[in-house]
Amino acid sequence: MVSLLSEFRATLPFLQLRSGERDQNIIIEWVQKIADASDFTYGVRRMKRALNSLGYPVGKQRTRALMKEAGVSVKRRRKYKVTTNSDHQQPVFNNVLSRDFDAQKLDQAYVSDITYI
Repeated sequence: MVSLLSEFRATLPFLQLRSGERDQNIIIEWVQKIADASDFTYGVRRMKRALNSLGYPVGKQRTRALMKEAGVSVKRRRKYKVTTNSDHQQPVFNNVLSRDFDAQKLDQAYVSDITYI
């Protein structure tokens, strides 16, 4: 009986490790589902809050490691850059062509294009 109990006690940490691995795989699946649902906008803090609300008590460092293992990264938003200054003093010219680009004679209208890079 004592040898059976000591053998059970020796295998107990092994069983806990296996269930932890199973939980980690489930959490990684949740991380991927949350990232897909949020269009990859959730960072570590919001992902941690989402996992905690699902009942998985994880911290920031573990959440970061889970996101890295799941291959989830955040799409960063770019700032909007204004390229047009509408508050200027230059005159605004009339639209002579009125989107009628078919010219009846040569040298009747000239067209150019300005492209910003």
